[in-house]
Amino acid sequence: MGTTYLDKQCAEAEIITALPHETASAQLPLTYWALKRVIDVVGAALALIFSSPLLAIIALWVVIDSKGPVFFVQPRVGAKRIRCQGRWLWAPTRFNCYKFRTMIHKADPALHQAYVAALIQNDQQQIDQIQGEKTTAKKLVHDPRVTRVGKYLRMWSMDELPQFFNVLLGDMSLVGPRPAIPYEVELYQPWHMQRLLTKPGLTGLWQVTARSSADFDDMVRLDIAYIQNQNLSMDLKILFKTPLEVLKRSGAY
Repeated sequence: MGTTYLDKQCAEAEIITALPHETASAQLPLTYWALKRVIDVVGAALALIFSSPLLAIIALWVVIDSKGPVFFVQPRVGAKRIRCQGRWLWAPTRFNCYKFRTMIHKADPALHQAYVAALIQNDQQQIDQIQGEKTTAKKLVHDPRVTRVGKYLRMWSMDELPQFFNVLLGDMSLVGPRPAIPYEVELYQPWHMQRLLTKPGLTGLWQVTARSSADFDDMVRLDIAYIQNQNLSMDLKILFKTPLEVLKRSGAY
């Protein structure tokens, strides 16, 4: 009998779960995941309803500012819980992540790919060269692909508002590690893969503690710390802290 799709997912999940510092995230009670999903659906639905006038204004602003679609759709790497031989495990999965377009249409991803590679390898000299200056920011600041409107949308994290649709679809949660780009995951060291051991989120521990200031390894450590300790109380604390961090523009450029 041939290998099924589920068998392949289980094999991938086993590889990640067998990494050092194995997390018990997938083994959390079903009540936690049920309550988390309720909070996700209710929270995302309310956010979309109350922000609908703002969403319409941003969409119009993006269209007027530059040629191209309103939304930028990008493949991301997430995770989903699957049942394998009596255990719940996390299996990597891909989904389309939605954002307001902040770059010129059909922008070449090569610059960002080079920056991500330098960031993951902690090559500060290469990071400074790509940034065009010496900087402690762990985010591509001087990106010529970004539009005038895109700069302001990114500054206030408004480009990520469409990801509430991803939350409703179940691809993402309100709280969790940020969803990784496929070419980023290809450069991961084995221990980095542990950040894929839960569903990705709109906000997380990294965003409310060291947004754009921690190096890549520290960001991953924060994601892993969340995964190893995640519970409903932590999720709610992160959710309540997020608006303040956005208003403070912590780490925003």
